[in-house]
Amino acid sequence: MGNEYKRSPTEKDGEVKFLTAFGHDSLLYPLHRQFQLYLHQFVETTHFIHFKMSLPCIDMLDQRRDGMKINDLITGLKFISRAIISTDRPILAHLVVTRRCNLSCVYCNEYDKVSPPVPLDMIKKRIKALANLGTEIITCTGGEPLLHPDMEAIIKEIRRHGMIATMITNGYLLTEERINNLNEAGLQQLQISIDNIVPDEVSYKSLKVLDRKLKLLAEHGAFKVNINSVLGISDERTPDAIAVAQRAISYGFSHSVGVLHDGSGILKPLSEKQHAVYHEIGNLSKSLVHSFNYRLFQKNLIEGKSNNWKCRAGARYLYICEDGLVHWCSQQRGYPGIPLEEYTIEHIRREFRTQKDCSPLCTVSCVHQTSFFDQWRAKQNIPDPTSVGLVQVTGESNFPS
Repeated sequence: MGNEYKRSPTEKDGEVKFLTAFGHDSLLYPLHRQFQLYLHQFVETTHFIHFKMSLPCIDMLDQRRDGMKINDLITGLKFISRAIISTDRPILAHLVVTRRCNLSCVYCNEYDKVSPPVPLDMIKKRIKALANLGTEIITCTGGEPLLHPDMEAIIKEIRRHGMIATMITNGYLLTEERINNLNEAGLQQLQISIDNIVPDEVSYKSLKVLDRKLKLLAEHGAFKVNINSVLGISDERTPDAIAVAQRAISYGFSHSVGVLHDGSGILKPLSEKQHAVYHEIGNLSKSLVHSFNYRLFQKNLIEGKSNNWKCRAGARYLYICEDGLVHWCSQQRGYPGIPLEEYTIEHIRREFRTQKDCSPLCTVSCVHQTSFFDQWRAKQNIPDPTSVGLVQVTGESNFPS
């Protein structure tokens, strides 16, 4: 196939030595030491690969989790080396498996109440297409992915193709049985966003409701868990983020802080109170994820400043909607709008070099993280084609990243 990513023999054997790209005879050698520092930060902190395993081992999960540490280290090394060597492959794809959600949080623009789940056979074709492009990680999202009746089969299919399988969920549908099924399917990471202590008219994702789900995850989950606190919803709920961070730490989960954005992914300015809580959470959790995001893009944003960076959405990060179309991200749906099975390396190369006018105030963390590898690489000399008519998400709703 013309769009299939060709792995080198060394990649096939898992023996890529990514530091050889910085040999003394390489034009990139002057960047070696600086890049090593950035790379160390990324490996330690990005929300989808953690070499540092903080989840406590409990009873019968000890052996499984110890084995996962070794497997994650090997997987992580392979991932890092392939991501550095080639820019022709996506690092992360968000795959919508259903648009339907069991909740209706006011700020969210990524759900409805009526859409059926994407058929499993169709999802398998999309997973294969992503594998052919050389994609490293697939995050299943929605809507609420656990509403999909074949969620475990989807995870197994991702792993069968040698990709990292993660999921974003509101956590409401987690049970001991479901967690064990996700263990067996091979899920490697799960993220839950918790917005407040008690549910209200804005968000139902509360610590009061989800705390028992977190306990189940700590007792039975063999995969990594990240809890995301969201700032910017309201001043009244801002202190709740501290309680969420404390609870995540008590269970041994990793923790991150999201900053609320509007319907196009652009920053909603933080208040003075939210500012203070953001820094308090960082001091409380000592989270490397929080530290990395702060240095990478949130430092400027929370101060109301823009970031000068190269957004590689459409290349290193892909958002695949329920219709199977490729978009820059969840908040810029409409472009390129190409069916995934028709998406090629030529499209990736074009979007890699395409400017995104929405990037200076963008808060979408997954796009910042996946673009991190390539800030020192090729300039973006293709003008933003969406500035004259992108079909963007509409409405007043907002979504935390």
